[in-house]
Amino acid sequence: MKKRIWMLILPGMALLVLVAHSETDQYQLKMDQTISVPLSFKIAPLRVLSLKPSSLKVRSHVALIYDEQTQRLLYNKNGQTVMPIASITKLMTAMVVLDANLPMDVEVSVDEDDLNSIKRAKSRLRVGMTLTRNEMLRLALMASENRAALALARSYPGGPDALVEAMNAKARALGMENTRFFDPTGLDSDNVSTAQDLVKMVSAAREYPLIAQYTTTASHSVDSLSGRTIRFINTNPLVRSTSWDIGLSKTGFINEAGQCLVMQANINHRPVIIVLLDSWGRRTRVGDANRIKRWMESADALDRAARRS
Repeated sequence: MKKRIWMLILPGMALLVLVAHSETDQYQLKMDQTISVPLSFKIAPLRVLSLKPSSLKVRSHVALIYDEQTQRLLYNKNGQTVMPIASITKLMTAMVVLDANLPMDVEVSVDEDDLNSIKRAKSRLRVGMTLTRNEMLRLALMASENRAALALARSYPGGPDALVEAMNAKARALGMENTRFFDPTGLDSDNVSTAQDLVKMVSAAREYPLIAQYTTTASHSVDSLSGRTIRFINTNPLVRSTSWDIGLSKTGFINEAGQCLVMQANINHRPVIIVLLDSWGRRTRVGDANRIKRWMESADALDRAARRS
């Protein structure tokens, strides 16, 4: 009798175990394929089709790819980690300066006060050099010139403190809940954010034509005090590559932040925002960007082949 009872019970138990495993697998699949992101604009749940995150290997500690068209994350690695962002800061500095509607043809000089007291950073701008506010903005964005950013801050109504206050206010307005600014250059390691917040900042900065133009300019020259021409090069070598279609770019580096890079780019006619933080090694951030590009191009090719079959 007991044997007959167990023969009736065991299949039911097996079915329960199978269902439990099935539900667990479905839950794990859902967790792997859906990423909730607290962005101010709507992002649909991520559904991984031929884009397999496991096939993308990036070396940056933080990496995020956001599809602007579908408003979906294609890849997210530590996207909620609060990190120092170094000169990525200058995108916010530029937006706040432009928001003030200051005359861009007014001359601004590099002053003794612009010798940064936080860290000794190299600069090719010498004390006494005078450029227009427009030129200072260009050099701060394209060449990541710290003295140019400091000169912009000094010439801002109310000075650097008022500029930093406006930067934090704009961050709050953009919904950047995990972002704080303490200086306009990014040399202060207390300037922190997350990759998810930086998607918002890049998206907002992309709406400023001057920021888009200057961050993607390959090089620019100005005259020194002696009249000698000084040529500045964009800190992101990818803007000089014909294989990339970049709409906005900004690099950053301090020891605490590692090598950083944010970009808005079109890959196979798909507009994306790429955020790479804490990349150690001078070429890692560029290498990761190129790996992301190849990964997306390969995935798009697989999608096209699947649709044809």
